[in-house]
Amino acid sequence: MRPWQTAGESTSTFVFNKLPLDRLRAHCQEQGLTLSDQLIFRDDGYSGARLNRPGLDRLRDAVRERSVDRLVLTAPDRLARNYVHQMVLLEELEQHGCRVEFLDRPMSQDPHDQLLLQIRGAVSEYERILITERMRRGRLAKLRAGVLLPWTRAPYGYHSHPDRPRDPDGVTLAPAEAAIVAEIYAHYLEHGVGLLQVARTLRERKICSPTGKPVWGVATLRGILSNPAYIGQVYTGRMQYRSPCIRRSATHPIGKHRESGTLTPPAEWIPVATIPAIVSQAQFDTVQSKLAKNRTFARRNNTAHPYLLRAMVSCGHCSLACTGRTLAHSSYSYYVCSGKSKAAAAGREPCHSRFAPALQLDDLVWQDLCKVLMHPSELAQALERAHGGYWLPQELQARYENLRKGRVSLGQQLDRLTEAYLHNIIPLDEYERRRRDLEQRDHALAEQEAQLSAQAERHEEHRFIHIYRMTNSTI
Repeated sequence: MRPWQTAGESTSTFVFNKLPLDRLRAHCQEQGLTLSDQLIFRDDGYSGARLNRPGLDRLRDAVRERSVDRLVLTAPDRLARNYVHQMVLLEELEQHGCRVEFLDRPMSQDPHDQLLLQIRGAVSEYERILITERMRRGRLAKLRAGVLLPWTRAPYGYHSHPDRPRDPDGVTLAPAEAAIVAEIYAHYLEHGVGLLQVARTLRERKICSPTGKPVWGVATLRGILSNPAYIGQVYTGRMQYRSPCIRRSATHPIGKHRESGTLTPPAEWIPVATIPAIVSQAQFDTVQSKLAKNRTFARRNNTAHPYLLRAMVSCGHCSLACTGRTLAHSSYSYYVCSGKSKAAAAGREPCHSRFAPALQLDDLVWQDLCKVLMHPSELAQALERAHGGYWLPQELQARYENLRKGRVSLGQQLDRLTEAYLHNIIPLDEYERRRRDLEQRDHALAEQEAQLSAQAERHEEHRFIHIYRMTNSTI
């Protein structure tokens, strides 16, 4: 889908689209309107099939604040590529008093025009699905033909061709990293050595992880030890990703969740290409057997003692998950923060949280649960509070965190770009062009932060008014 852009004049008009922006500007000039740069919103790189888009969120906030009363688009598919999404957005805009206009085919409240709008929305959704399916089939055909790699970044221990990162013929060994991978396999096969011991050994030898960190994660080591690319064979379709079914932790803010990946059966893997091997087939098979055996000894499979809140308790200090532990030769059980052992294994200071008595915490939660089940009115009041907007501060906190991470990433990109220019890797005109683009994106994120601050202040004001009215009604 082509990226879209929005622009407009505060309290007067709002214009969507990117490529025909000149056409939209000309239309606004004919109407006697002037576009402001502060009301130009972009969603480059975001699919129109999603509602979670920064520019669209800013538009909806502006319409809700009554700062926009007119919306001009070239076509309905510039608003959304999903028919249901189009209807939801159009209804929301109209409810807040925003008039919607289309340049290609002006719409009215006539039943024929409304029917045509619905048909155009369905056609846009059909085109999106058709394009997506064609791209998937084309990509799959190239993968099966062995002319396209399933990844854009080579695994640790390999280098891709800088000009053709997805060309199988351009994959070469990185001698230093390949030696580390071979050492990881050999060390893990030693008697009594697990993933934590391998991570501790790499940290003691001051070997940085693939991301440049001094500490190796257990998930990173498991990914290296289970990747068949190190025996010289590249597959696609090894992992199947889905949205997470549960929230990772009650102490983490609500935000964008990472997809959960599950390994598909080997019979469904599609061989793509052959690359230089680092370990032998026999060594790789032995490692897989040991990984499968050690997986059965994981703490999550320990059911020797009952815990009511198994995998449901999180630490209030470091927000990590807590595991159940029963002391040897006693009946005392506790919920212990995993940051105590993980931090020690990583060479950091362990978490200082106290052990939570399991029996007392289980009784407290059980009594509270029984109270909710016996008095459903309290549950209804809690749901009413949630629907009344009491969740907003937590959502704002998550959006603040996402914006902060985005600005930090842009700052790092700008630093790398400046370093590349100082080393004469890119010319001056290319450096200035990329720098302007990064600065524009950072400026857009800064504006979103300002809007979030204003929204948080309005929410606090409404909350105080609500509390004041409740107090007066009580009196």
